[in-house]
Order: sequence, then C-alpha cells, then structure tokens
Amino acid sequence: MDFCIGTVMWFICGASLMLGPNILNGFAGGFSFDVFTNYGNFNYSAFVFNLVFCATTATIVSGSMAERTKFSSYCIYSAVISAVIYPIEAHWTWGGGFLAQWGFHDYAGSNCIHMVGGICAFIGAWMLGPRIGKFERDSEGRVKKINAFPGHNLVIAALGVFILWVGWYGFNGAAATDVPTMGSVYLTTTVAPSVATVVCMLLTWIKYGKPDVSMCLNASLAGLVAITAPCDVTDCAGAAVIGAVSGILVVFAVWFNDNVTHVDDPVGAVAVHMFNGIWGTIAVGLFATETAPGFAKAGIGEGLFYGGGFMQLGKQMGGMILTAAWTIVTIIIAFLLIRKTVGLRVSEEEEITGLDATEHGLPSAYAGFSIMDISNTTMSVNENTNLGSDNYEEASRFKKDAAVPVVREDGAGLPGIDTGISKVVIIAKLSRYDALKKAMNDLGVTGMTVTQVMGCGIEKGAGEKYRGVELDVTLLPKVKLEVVVSAIPVEKVIEAARKSLYTGHIGDGKVFVYPVSRVVKIRTGEEGYAALQDVE
Repeated sequence: MDFCIGTVMWFICGASLMLGPNILNGFAGGFSFDVFTNYGNFNYSAFVFNLVFCATTATIVSGSMAERTKFSSYCIYSAVISAVIYPIEAHWTWGGGFLAQWGFHDYAGSNCIHMVGGICAFIGAWMLGPRIGKFERDSEGRVKKINAFPGHNLVIAALGVFILWVGWYGFNGAAATDVPTMGSVYLTTTVAPSVATVVCMLLTWIKYGKPDVSMCLNASLAGLVAITAPCDVTDCAGAAVIGAVSGILVVFAVWFNDNVTHVDDPVGAVAVHMFNGIWGTIAVGLFATETAPGFAKAGIGEGLFYGGGFMQLGKQMGGMILTAAWTIVTIIIAFLLIRKTVGLRVSEEEEITGLDATEHGLPSAYAGFSIMDISNTTMSVNENTNLGSDNYEEASRFKKDAAVPVVREDGAGLPGIDTGISKVVIIAKLSRYDALKKAMNDLGVTGMTVTQVMGCGIEKGAGEKYRGVELDVTLLPKVKLEVVVSAIPVEKVIEAARKSLYTGHIGDGKVFVYPVSRVVKIRTGEEGYAALQDVE
C-alpha cells in the first residue's frame, strides 16, 4: 500500500512538487499536469525513477510503527509523506532547488530518503508509544526492564536483506550517466555494507558473547544507507571507513533507542535509516575525492580527509539540518491531526489479539506455519457465556468459578507422604499468556513449564471466510502453564491465575491442582533383602 498509495499521490501532485520548475525561490516545484495533458512529450523515465524513491521513504516508517498502528492511519500518513513531505524536500536537492544551487550533495538518498524516512519513523514510534510488554516500569514510571520481541522468521529477514542489497545496485547505480561512474558506484555500494556487517559481527561477538544475526542484517542495511549519498564521489578506502562506522553506529543506535529514548522500534528502522542517513550525508563532506569518476560531475569540493577543508562539510551539515527541520515540523503536524481525528493506535484488546485479525479479518497471516490464538477471530464468544462483568474484583464468587474453574485432585487412595508441594496446571488463551506470566512472576514463581496445546470448548464458529471460503476451525490453540510451588501458598497462585485470565466469560481458562506425594515402594531382591526406592 505504501507503493500503491504513493503512486496515486505522485501523479496527482508529488511529481510536480519535486520535478516542476522552481517556485518560491527554489522551495518547491510548480504544479504541472503534463502527465495528463502533454503525455506525448512527458518524461516517463524521470517520473518512474523518482516515484520509487518517493515510495521508499514512506516504507521506512512502517517497521517502527508496526504491531500497534491503525491501518487507516497508516494509509493516511503514507499518503502525506508521498504527496507533500518528500516531494518538497527532494526538490531542494534533486529538482534544482536551493540546496542544489548551494552545492549540497546527496547522490541517491542518504539524506532525502533515509534520514527523512527515519525521522518520520522515530517520531511516529514515539507518539504511538511502545508495544504492550516492551518496557516494564517501576512505581515511579521509570523503565526497569526491556523485553526482547524476537522476529518470527530470521530466514525470511535474511532473504529480505539480500533482496534489498541487490536492489540497491539499481537504487544507486541507476543514477549514473556513464560507465566508469556506474562501476565505481557498484564498488563502493558493495564495500561499505560488507565492512559494516563484518564490523557488527565482531562487535556483537565481543559484546554479547555470540555474533548477533539480526543485528548483522541491520548492519548490512546501515552500510547501504550510509554509502548512498557519497557512493559516486568516494573511493574504496572511504567506503570501507564509512561502512565500519555504520557497523558500530547501528548497534549503538539500537541500544540508544531502547535504553535512553525508550522508543520502541520493532525492526530497528530508526537505527538503520535515521542514524546512518545522517552519517552518510556528513560522510560526503569527509570522504569526497577528485579521484572518484563521479566527482567532476557532482560539482562539489573535496572532503575534509582529502584536503578539501570544511567547506563541503559545512554545506552537508546545513542541508541536512534544513531537511531534518522540515521533516520534523511537517510529520508532527500530520501525526497530531491523524491522532485527533481517526486516531493513531489500536486498542489494547486489538493489539493483543493481533492486527491480522482485527484490522484485516484474517485468522493469521501465517496460517499453517505458526500456532496463534484465533479464538477471537474465526471463533466468536458464545453469547450465552457472557457473565455480565469483565471486572474480576466486582465479579461474584459464582462468576469467578464459572469463568475459570479450579479442579483439585486430592490424591485420595494413593499411598505416600504429603510433601506440602503442589503442582498447578493452568490452561489459558494465548492472548492472556503475558498477563498470566507476569502474575506468576509478581508472586515469585520463576520456574514454569509452558507448552502450546489444542482443544475445544463451548465457543462457536463465526463464519469467517478466506477468499470466499468459510474457515472450519474446531480446535483452538491454547497455552498450558505448569508450576510447582511449596513456599508460595497454592491459593495465592490460583487467585493470581484466575484474576489474570478473567474476562467475564465462561471458558476464560481452567486451573488444575495436584498434590505431589513421596511414595515409598518396597522392592525385594534375589538375595532376600528389602530395598527402599523413592517414587514421585
């Protein structure tokens, strides 16, 4: 939808704002409808080439705002980025605007695309707030623990990075107008991400004891982002240094977001695009060299480390600051208007259930590949199970017993010695697992065995359809949590479990309690003496 919405916005107004003749002293391009009125003489290639850059800017934001953003709001801000925010600032650099006239250089988008998209991602994630369970806070609201949410499939993530890397040769190389420049661009676009990935692997290996796969994938992208602006004006040595800094910077940026700003960025888009977009833009002023084939056409000065002084570095810093200021102001206005009108974030219930179900009517986007709680999607709650209140404190004992019954096995008739130890088995919906786990941890129960099971209760089919065919679901995925307690009173465990599972419906969960006995069995050996054997 980023690309499709972006295409619509692009031919309506985006292309004109970016590629049109200067107005307002190079602030924007003038409106033109040649794509409709003068199609025979229209520059089709420039239209499509810059459209892809525009849509890329909008896609960056999605990763940082994932798993908690309303889809309608997502479509709106994607349209705003493609229609206004990106085209105007891109005109400054690539449409003949005032930054281009000033001598600011961004060959393929470290500044205009990646930094802009990263800033939008950072502000969006900050305004949304973190995903449920990402940060645990103390009584004063300070973050005391950060929880990791691993991606569901690192193989697909690695494939995605590989596809992006290959696509980057078109992203950077397609802007070249001669073969030597294109060859040099390919070289630098290969060296920087390679060095970034190796440096990140070594850094995480030393820092964490193991090489971090997902961080290395982001390091590859970080190196690509950073080399995008200077790829035509730097050499191999410069590309290697740029990549090395990116490999370190992406690790620092992920830590910084988690531990300092407390902005929840699920895929690390801010670390990859904002931080390294800034670094890549600055790198032009440090590593530009006249030995690069594209340097003469760029029309800029050499970088600081190649004897060019601070002139080009100052231009890069100035252009970057102006672009960042424009992006910050416009995206904050856009997000505030969206939040005041249609809202930015889904409800807590929708987030826990999952946006596949609540926003798109799908039981799962990964049907057949993962087990998930679909009791609130393809299976609806039987109206006859509603107990009239979802507040556990206000519910009567009868309602609590009906929602989360407790089955006790007293061990009658079994030989053995009562140990005072109890095993508690709790069956619950997957959507209540986090609340249940936290309740157990708060009690001091740290040893748990958790398994996923399938079962059916009194829920009835809701008639959801996939591609017009009704889904037939008879077994529901559940989670089974087992704990063994002794020092902690078993009644406290039962009460905490029931409170965390209660939603005011019959079938919220079930608790089984078993005593753990020590059984003594007498075994007689061949020699005629008796041996004692403990049996649990």
